[in-house]
Amino acid sequence: MAQFQKITAPTRGNAIQFKNGHPKVPDNPIIPFIRGDGTGIDIWPATQKVLDAAITKAYGDKRKIEWFKVYAGDEACDIYGTYQYLPEDTLEAIKTYGIAIKGPLTTPIGGGIRSLNVALRQIFDLYSCVRPCRYYQGTPSPHKRPEDLDVIVYRENTEDIYMGIEWEASDPIGRKLINHLNSDVIPSNGKLGNRQIPLGSGIGIKPVSKQGSQRHIRKAIQHALKLTGKKKHVTLVHKGNIMKFTEGAFRDWGYELATNEFRDLCITERESWILNNIETHQGISIESNARMIDPGYDSLTKEAQEKIAKEVQSVIDSIEKTHGKNQWKHKVLIDDRIADSIFQQIQTRPQEYSILATLNLNGDYISDAAAAIVGGLGMAPGANIGDKAAIFEATHGTAPKHAGLDRINPGSVILSGVMMLEFLGWQEAADLITKGLSQSISDQCVTYDLARLMEPAVDPVSCSGFAEAVIDRF
Repeated sequence: MAQFQKITAPTRGNAIQFKNGHPKVPDNPIIPFIRGDGTGIDIWPATQKVLDAAITKAYGDKRKIEWFKVYAGDEACDIYGTYQYLPEDTLEAIKTYGIAIKGPLTTPIGGGIRSLNVALRQIFDLYSCVRPCRYYQGTPSPHKRPEDLDVIVYRENTEDIYMGIEWEASDPIGRKLINHLNSDVIPSNGKLGNRQIPLGSGIGIKPVSKQGSQRHIRKAIQHALKLTGKKKHVTLVHKGNIMKFTEGAFRDWGYELATNEFRDLCITERESWILNNIETHQGISIESNARMIDPGYDSLTKEAQEKIAKEVQSVIDSIEKTHGKNQWKHKVLIDDRIADSIFQQIQTRPQEYSILATLNLNGDYISDAAAAIVGGLGMAPGANIGDKAAIFEATHGTAPKHAGLDRINPGSVILSGVMMLEFLGWQEAADLITKGLSQSISDQCVTYDLARLMEPAVDPVSCSGFAEAVIDRF
């Protein structure tokens, strides 16, 4: 049994266990929760009430969460002392019980932790950040057709520049590294010409590994396998046209994973074009097929043309029997898009996308942009998932000026709770909350942040009142 210094675990309930990255869930799991700073004092009680009510409604007394309060952020410092933002008790509780849920946390000003959220992800190797962005009817949005957007952003959590390997411009070690790069590393590369890093630069390192990329993309593909129709679709989002050996490698490793480990279950976009050409143009030649999948074919060198023709032949030889005759239409489609293009396309052609698998920085931007389309961060849930633990969280800040006023929107944490229930396999309870929340918004029974944006404006309900409205609409 885990030993705790200042907290006491519930005497009832059992721990969730992970096997091969998947949770084994008892009917009475012990789940640690972190109330959160600022408005956490309001939104967590509202969230817990909704979750408990949904579980009771769906399962009666057959299932129940045994809640275990643990501490992080400012509240932890009140209990454990100055700068104890992330006490060992909390880490031990999450390690022991496998799953946790939390409200927003303040980024510490002192104490050596850049971000509590990032720290938790790194400590527990929660390598996939999952951010669903879908529209609930009636939610105010700046877009004409926000209902067309229904995507899930899979953002890699542990690599990229978020590893925090950087040096400020005045750091002596940073200056030494710049001199080494300028004098030895860059010239010896042979492909970087006369490039030099200006002295006085702040510098950072952007590591992207095959192992880190593929385990993350694997989660995205596994999620897509549970979907149906055109939603069985994973888009690899990258800036590989510029950063060829980091972001470009992420794309290449994603395709490699899909066509090796998931060969019978996946089809790449180019493979789908080749097979579709065969199905719609009876007797099409290899050359004609190559010309159709690459519009610039006739202007290419002979060697480049032969390469494309070999690609067509390889697809026919390897997967026509298993994926041809429209079989590919029932498999997971894997394609890729440049990151800046995706920012446009989730606004102009959102219905074409389902799961966006990204690196860390791109995923940060894209998930917030997608959330803005469907109503803002107040309606944006999040989860951080690894092979041995998962933490579900609000994606917005602490908004301390609203703390204790019972007015803030608890939607982000409530929907994070929905994600947690789905992760547990308790879909019936999750569906009740989704239904209740959607109907509450449609009925214009909303907190002030949404009420003031509605036309005409409506009178808001309180934070706790919104929780009651959701429950009433199960």
